[in-house]
Amino acid sequence: MAKRLYLANPYGFSSQLKSGPLRDIQSALENVGAEVWEPFERIGQMDFARDGWAYDVGQSDLNDVKASDGIFAIVNGCPPDEGVMVELGMAIAWQKAVFLFRDDFRRCTDSESYPLNLMLFAGLPRDGWRDHWFESISEISDPGKALVRWLAGQDL
Repeated sequence: MAKRLYLANPYGFSSQLKSGPLRDIQSALENVGAEVWEPFERIGQMDFARDGWAYDVGQSDLNDVKASDGIFAIVNGCPPDEGVMVELGMAIAWQKAVFLFRDDFRRCTDSESYPLNLMLFAGLPRDGWRDHWFESISEISDPGKALVRWLAGQDL
């Protein structure tokens, strides 16, 4: 059975990003064997004209993060999207496997060790955290990275 990977991202808010980079990342993750749970796709039938829809979306995302085996979080931006950060925080607290994607060259940190706020790395190993860090879509299929090893059932 494929591992469920929650794809935390802000790209679903933009039709161009949704049909371009988001689909490319989702396809790359599926091609290495992940069952990708993309939140914008999973809430597609929700009635956004109905009162309470925002609460229902939040609960749906929370439940999906909790039921997933891991999270692949797109952390572009300075700072990265706040919804993605909440989803990432939940995944770290629930001790899910964590993988971070950033093809944004800007540094958003005071740390010399990490390119983003140090708390984003709390769910990664101290040594070897770069194996969980992706800077291009082509790296997703790299067998030297933690994602491919994790999907194959190897310990992180």
